[in-house]
Amino acid sequence: MEKLEEDIAHLTRTVEDLSDIVAKQEGEIADLTRRVFMLMQREGERENSQGGGIVIGDERPPHY
Repeated sequence: MEKLEEDIAHLTRTVEDLSDIVAKQEGEIADLTRRVFMLMQREGERENSQGGGIVIGDERPPHY
């Protein structure tokens, strides 16, 4: 019985540790997503201000 209690305590601690890690990663992913969005906006604004000759994403090149 003591062995089972020890195993449960160990597993509970492991789950708590993993939960903390997942919560931290969620914050980091949200931050990175926000930064990528900002960079994409800046690049779009830069491209628009230069007249843009670069094809981005699924845009068709002018010769089509």
